[in-house]
Amino acid sequence: MSKSLPAPVAVTVPHHTSVFGDELIDNYYWLRERENPQVIAHLEAENHYTAAILGPTEPLQQRLYQDMVGLIVETDHSAPAFCAGFRYYQATEAGQQYKRHYRLSADGHAQLLLDENSLAAGQSYFRLGMLKISPDQRLLAYTTDTNGSERFNLYVKDLDSGQLIDGPIHNVSYDLEWASDNQTILYGTPDATWRTNKLFRHQLGSAASLDALLYEEADAAFDLHLRKTRSGVFFVIASESNTTTEEYLLPTDRPDSRLQLIAARRHGIQYSTQHHGSYLYMQTNEDAQNFKVVRIPLETPDAPAEEFIATSEPVSIAAIELFADHMAIVEHEGGLEQLRIVDLNTGEQHRVRFPEPVYSISTDGPYYNEEYATTLIRFSYSSLVTPPNTIDYDMGSKTWTVVKQQEVPGYDPSRYCCERIFAPAADGVQVPISIVRPIDQPLDGSQPLYLYGYGAYGSSSNPAFDLKRIPLLERGFSYALAHIRGGGEMGRSWYEDGKVLNKRNTFTDFIACAEHLITSGYTRPEQLVAKGRSAGGLLIGAVVTMRPDLFRAVIAGVPFVDVINTSLDPSIPLVVAEYEEWGDPRILEHYQYLRSYSPYENTTSKAYPAILATAGLYDPRVQYWEPAKWVAKLRTVKTDQNVVLLKTEMVGGHAGPSGRYDYLKDIAFEYAFLLNALGMLESR
Repeated sequence: MSKSLPAPVAVTVPHHTSVFGDELIDNYYWLRERENPQVIAHLEAENHYTAAILGPTEPLQQRLYQDMVGLIVETDHSAPAFCAGFRYYQATEAGQQYKRHYRLSADGHAQLLLDENSLAAGQSYFRLGMLKISPDQRLLAYTTDTNGSERFNLYVKDLDSGQLIDGPIHNVSYDLEWASDNQTILYGTPDATWRTNKLFRHQLGSAASLDALLYEEADAAFDLHLRKTRSGVFFVIASESNTTTEEYLLPTDRPDSRLQLIAARRHGIQYSTQHHGSYLYMQTNEDAQNFKVVRIPLETPDAPAEEFIATSEPVSIAAIELFADHMAIVEHEGGLEQLRIVDLNTGEQHRVRFPEPVYSISTDGPYYNEEYATTLIRFSYSSLVTPPNTIDYDMGSKTWTVVKQQEVPGYDPSRYCCERIFAPAADGVQVPISIVRPIDQPLDGSQPLYLYGYGAYGSSSNPAFDLKRIPLLERGFSYALAHIRGGGEMGRSWYEDGKVLNKRNTFTDFIACAEHLITSGYTRPEQLVAKGRSAGGLLIGAVVTMRPDLFRAVIAGVPFVDVINTSLDPSIPLVVAEYEEWGDPRILEHYQYLRSYSPYENTTSKAYPAILATAGLYDPRVQYWEPAKWVAKLRTVKTDQNVVLLKTEMVGGHAGPSGRYDYLKDIAFEYAFLLNALGMLESR
């Protein structure tokens, strides 16, 4: 990797901010000016520099890309899912970047509903947002994003004629549902800070300017969400902060009626409402840190709630799914997902048994679980070594059917083993680590290891299969997933112990995992690389300011590294809503705590590992200037000769490139950066 090429230099224009008497000087504040030609020129110069520095790795990038493409069945389709007399599925074709959406009629006729490739033609970026079929199965509402801003355009297509009959409606969020009349659509719109603050009712054929405002949320800490109960009887309109919920019901057959409040917001009380028969079922944390399930008579909503599933200290309830005769409960226990089934007629309960000790399940998938009157629940099952299986589980007979196995050409799972170990944190807490590695790999510290972490929002990092890891495993890598605090793998307390004034636990847990992997012989510092994205990018930024000596190279994907400056500006998307996750710097105690770990402020004169940071110019979640400023500062203070690189998607957002082949090229680029840092440029 050549270091002779001079890196771009961002000019310094000091910007002063005083916080509780603490004078902060931000030399790169000007990089926030997205429309400034100098900013665009600087980002493009960074991209050219990164491409030039990694130019020698292009043959390796191509090999890695071809390795990953070779593991994909390029022409394939998802397992068809039943809904209202049709079977819906997605399909891909070799050479095409995006999916096609089909349905099968009862006589087996396949109908093309939507071709994402056609919609993406001529676009540098394309993403399908929501796709909703009308209750009579004749109309398709869908949303598209063509720059990565996650502000979508809404269209309606007549599936008989194939013609668009409505739209576009601009600036639509992820919230979209059909009313029972097949003529009314409910949708949400985001404000300037990217929170969904309004919900509208649209009548097909009418101008969007005439759409009725259903609900507006004035509190900047709250975000609106819209969903339909599986029974099809109600819309649920939820206004949520990171700690508090308020929900309303609206009948799907009377979308012009008044909203019915379920339970007024009370700080710290979260709940989620489902409907079944004559009851509303609620998953709630009231007097139940790990959540419980209660039910309320629909006709007397003011009646005291009846406990249906009690809270349990080792078990955290993540979600409930209601069907005509059964409730499915997704739980976390001991760092693993569990699926509990309750017969709503008899009260009998059982857990689904899974064949491996470390695995991952998901009830979310293309057209999964649209039906209400069924005994089948569909989920995907995989492990670190087992490719995904699509399962139809019969909740009554307790039997499962594999309806599709993901084929991975040339992959032999017997060559790898997966395991779960625990790293002792500084305060004695045992932090789980899930590992997959070549089965014959010696534990003598000689092998490279890729360590990944996230640890935020109570989101669980589950040990699922990912074929993109295989090229690294084939090159002798181990892959380790650190289940650090801030996530939800070990229950609600695991999340609470990694947020706001406990956030440093997330970073020290990750450090403890790295140290334990080293002392246990899985790797050594000069062979250890790490990655995190978004909040996980903050993790990487914080960890390398605390213990840069532990890593040879790191990737900080769209990293939230400018914590103080961003949190002080409520005009930036998501800031106010995030105070309950990270802390509010307008509060002295919070400011001092944030100041203690914010990567941008704590980047000081020392040696750092090789660093690759990524950004998206239109990213609404983490602004592009955060990694840009961090990289500029790193270059001025670091004492080592390792490269610091920035790669910005100039038409794209938080998720990176949108096409499946372009995405694999991006992963190959990242892998080549890591392999090169490890001196493995000529590898295979």
